[in-house]
Formats: sequence, C-alpha cells, structure tokens
Amino acid sequence: MRIKILGCSGGIGAGLRTTAILINDEVLIDTGTGIGDLTLDQMRKIRNVFLTHSHMDHTCGLPLLVDTIFETLLDSPLDVIAQPKTMNAVKKHIFNWILWPDFSSLPTAETPVMRYRVMNPGTSQTVAGIEFTMIEVNHTVPGVGYIAQKDGKYFAFSGDTTTNDNFWNAVNELPRLDLLVVETAFSNRNEELAWLARHYCPKTLAFDLRKLKHDPAIWITHLKPGAETEIFKEIEEEVTTWRVKRLMGGEEFEL
Repeated sequence: MRIKILGCSGGIGAGLRTTAILINDEVLIDTGTGIGDLTLDQMRKIRNVFLTHSHMDHTCGLPLLVDTIFETLLDSPLDVIAQPKTMNAVKKHIFNWILWPDFSSLPTAETPVMRYRVMNPGTSQTVAGIEFTMIEVNHTVPGVGYIAQKDGKYFAFSGDTTTNDNFWNAVNELPRLDLLVVETAFSNRNEELAWLARHYCPKTLAFDLRKLKHDPAIWITHLKPGAETEIFKEIEEEVTTWRVKRLMGGEEFEL
C-alpha cells in the first residue's frame, strides 16, 4: 500500500490542509481541503471515497471533486462509501440541489457520475485490491475509523474520536499493525472542550494508547491550528511507551 497524507490539520490557514488520505492513487479516506493540492490527472484516478463522518473538514472537498472530474466519471463513476447515518447527512445537507447539485442523479439517475455505497461498522469491503474494515468510534456525530490491509500489511486510522474501547479492541485483534494515524485535536488545558467535542487531548490519548498491544509507527493528526507545538509537546510528555511523530502533510508511507 502507498499511503499519502494530503491533509492532516484540524483547521485551515497558510500551508494547512484538513483531513484527506490517498491510498494507491485511487482511494481516498475523507475529502478535506487536502485534496485541493492534487493535480487534475491525480484526481481523475480516484474512484472510491471512504468517509469517516459528516463534518465539513472531512467532506468539504467531495462536491468540488465530483464537479471537477465530471467528464472522467461519465464512464467510471465515483463510489462514496460511508455508514448509513453519514450517508444520509451527505445526501441531505450537501448534494441537495441547494448547497450543491445531486451528482448521484447526474447526468441521469440511471447513469450517475457518483454512487452511494452504504457500509456498516464492523464490516469489511475490498476496494482496489485493499480490504477496508469500518470501526465505530466516539465522536459528536456518528463516526468511524478504518483499518486497511493488503499483502499482510495493516494501516489503521482513528478518524475523529475521543476515548473509546471499540477502535483499540479492533486493532488489537489484528495479527500485526504497521502504521497508526490517530488524532489529537486539543491541548490538555482544553481537556473539557476536547471531551465536549469528542476529540482526544494528550492526556486521553495517552490513556487509550495504553490499551494498544502492537508496536506500530504512530503518527498524530488533526492538531488545532496555532496550538500544534503545545499539543505535541504534551503528547511527548504523556506518551512514554511509544515514539510518536507529528504529521505535517505530504508524508508518504509504503507498506
């Protein structure tokens, strides 16, 4: 698997892009502002999008992506894969003919350029030769993380979440874990806000990492703009069992 981090920030600003992860050139996990740095040729290769949840920092690029490569999708539609509640939110609040055209019925309902594929937490689907497993997590809206595996190598992404057992139980059941990308949005001084927003802070991340039975490369995503240095310093102080690294965007991993 070739994994490229297109966006990993908890907000926007010069040089900052929100969550989007490209796998093997044709699969996206989330469609944050990070997809805007792809070339047209790179966008035209994408045929599958897995969504973790409905929040705009993870979905805002989807309508623009479909519109930009519309002609390419006439012969080979884009599949949008999400759990039922996320799918319903995307249909109701994005592709509703008010905020954006409903590309699941264009150019016709029989031959759309975008197709919805519902996936339930706890199940797996194989896309582009990669098996993706959807794992329910703990966020303010229904949210999931994903495990991707190919050729005996495993990548796990937490999506947006706070402390939970479900995600960690799922990764611990794997025979191995090669790469883990996990969020930490707030500093410890904002621990109460982090809980209300259902995001990790360094203290709660450290608590949950103690559940991890594997020894993967661990990379931190979704730090809030302006607080990145503070948050990551606290992570380094709180997390002593593993060496963690901070995503900056643009990283590429080969598994």
